[in-house]
Order: sequence, then structure tokens, then C-alpha cells
Amino acid sequence: MENAPKLRSLEAFPIQSEGEELVCLRDPEGFAESPIFLNKYLAFLLARMNGQNSLRDIQADFMRATGELLPMEQLERLVQQLDDQLFLDSENFRGYYRKLVQEFLDAPSRAARHAGTAYEAEADSLRRQIAGYFAPPDGPGEKVAAKPGPRLRGLISPHIDFHRGGPSYAHAYQALAEHPGADRFIIFGTSHNPMSRRFALTLKDFDTPLGPARTDREFVRRLSAALPQDYFSDEFAHRAEHSIEFQAVFLKHTFGETDSFRIIPILVGSFHDVYESGRPAAGDAEITGFVDAVRSVMADLPARYTVVAGADLAHVGRRFGDVSGPTQGSLRDVEHEDRQFLELVAAGDAEGALRSVAADRDQRRICGCPPIYMALRCIDNPRGTLLQYRQWADFDSGAAVTFAAMAVY
Repeated sequence: MENAPKLRSLEAFPIQSEGEELVCLRDPEGFAESPIFLNKYLAFLLARMNGQNSLRDIQADFMRATGELLPMEQLERLVQQLDDQLFLDSENFRGYYRKLVQEFLDAPSRAARHAGTAYEAEADSLRRQIAGYFAPPDGPGEKVAAKPGPRLRGLISPHIDFHRGGPSYAHAYQALAEHPGADRFIIFGTSHNPMSRRFALTLKDFDTPLGPARTDREFVRRLSAALPQDYFSDEFAHRAEHSIEFQAVFLKHTFGETDSFRIIPILVGSFHDVYESGRPAAGDAEITGFVDAVRSVMADLPARYTVVAGADLAHVGRRFGDVSGPTQGSLRDVEHEDRQFLELVAAGDAEGALRSVAADRDQRRICGCPPIYMALRCIDNPRGTLLQYRQWADFDSGAAVTFAAMAVY
């Protein structure tokens, strides 16, 4: 046990429980599987676990703040519990992390990490679950046969869990079913956790309860060879990230669980340095180099490509760091701004969409902007049709997320 305990990078947000103000502490990377809830005394103690304060320092701070002596045995027990639950940056956690990384790299495929939580884990139950999302009034109706018209070249789909965003997934993948023809899906997913590089590749197939979504390894190898940096260095980021996994599940459902298509899974990290600099993303050598490499491999490996962005929109409210909200009124404002953003996306204006987010320094926290930008840049003259816009809100917990489905032709 560390003498100067240090919490890992965690999410903390206030909640109300039976009239008491608590702090919920959760691990966004999912290593600590269950959140913990802190009263004001525990929150005070954990706030001092920054790697600089010894247990004696923390004990003394608590005495000065409350006038009560916290027995050292009790404080040691708390630290041990935090360490056991993987909330501390400790040798215990680092050993656990190294083991997980090696297990993931050694695994022949990427496991269906969120089966049984975000969606049903058993195949028949999952089929029924997804079928329910097509039902009106929120869904697009029953799946229909292909319609004449242009092939779908791009798709923007949510990555919120199915329970909240299911009908929007249904609208997105109904568009794919109505405009078939693709057999390769380049999926740009949102990376919700920090990566050392801006993009992360993997050669692994994606397991789903409906069978594996096979990765086009030849495409990924050629893409890697065309790039100056090693984009497998962050491959472990794929292990728990849901934004590509959810698209793989819906692709398997759309294609009737056949093995007739391949995916190219690419995680996209933060563009906040671009937002803050005020420069266009097209002027960023790494972003433009990656776009050029993707387009070059698409040209060298002829196939019928559809580019997918697994992308949510705004994240607002106390849960996400706002001082208040959300409220019905604030969500109307968010919708207005979201729709302005989506108009730029539908017009194929990747730089304009990015500028609109940068204009207020991403105040709405649009986590899906980087994959949407990448998808638009990898399609010639993209033009989109908005299929559905939705908001999910929990006013009691102070959180709201917005998302949309869009077809790009």
C-alpha cells in the first residue's frame, strides 16, 4: 500500500440520494468496474489523495477540518479498499494493467466487451432487442427491401448505449439496408480515453453475439505501412471502447449475420489542440496525413466502401462539468446549436463543422466531432440527409446527451 496514495484519473460528479448530496466516483476506462459514492467526509479524504500527501498529512488535514481524530487504522483500511478496487495509481494497479494489456494483445479477437450491459448478450434476445428499435413512432418501421437510388457512401450513427439510442441506430442502419452495395466499412470511432497518438489501429476481428465482424487485415496493414507513425501503439484502447463495437453489432444484424463484409476499425482521439489553436484541421499534418493514407488505400484496394462515424453529439449538465442543468430550456438551446452543426455536416463542410465546435471551445463537448470530420474528409463531395435527431436527459442526475443518425450519399 502506498504511503502517499494517489487516485487514478477518474470522473467525479455530484448526485442526490435520499436528500443527501453525494459525489459519484467512476472510472471512465472501466478498470474499476463499479462506481463508488462518497459523502462529504469521504470526498474530503479522497480529494487529498494526490500522491503528495502522506497518510499522516491526510489524517492531520481531516482533524483540522472537522475537529475529529480519524484513526490511522481506519484510514489505512480505506486506502486498501480503494487499491483493491483499482481506484489508486499504485503498483497493484500497474501490475493489473500490464496483465490486461498482454492478454488483449495475445487474444485472437476483440471480445464483445459490452454484451450483457449495453445490449443483450444472447443472440436471439439481441435480435428481438434490435427489432424493437425499428418500431414506430421513434423507429423507422420494419426493415424494408433495397430501394433504387445512390449507394450509401457514409453513415453517422450514435454510440450511446442501445437502451437510450436504439431508434436512432435503427434509422441509420435502415438507410444502409435500403441502399446496399458496400462490402467494406471504414469505422471511425470516438476514443473516450486519452491515447498517446491521435489514431489507433487494430487487426483484430470484433466479436458480437451474432458472430464476428471480420477486420480487413490487408487494408489495415497497407494503411499502417503508408503512415509515418506506429498507430498500433494505442491498440489497447480498442479493448473497452464501445463506439466501434456498437456499429459492429448493428452491421451483423443488418447483413443477417453473414460473413459478406469487412470492417476497418479506427479509433480517433481528441482534436482539442486543434480547437484551441484556431487552425483548420486540414492544416494539421497528422490529421491530413491520415486522411490521405486512408484515401490512398481505398484507391489501391478497390471495393465498395461506406465510411461510418460512431459519434454522439453534446454532453451537457452537472455530470459533465457544467455548473447547473440540464433544463428543458437549456436543451432547446443545445438542439438549436446541434442542428446548426448538423447542417454543416450534411453540406459536407468538414472544416465548417469543426470551426463551429471550436468557436465556443467545444462548450457542448461534442465527442463525435473528430470521427465525423474524418468520415467527411474520406468521402468525395459528401452530402448528407439527417434521418433523426434525439436527446436523452436525466434531470435528476444532471446529465444529457444528444445524438443523430445521418445518411451520406
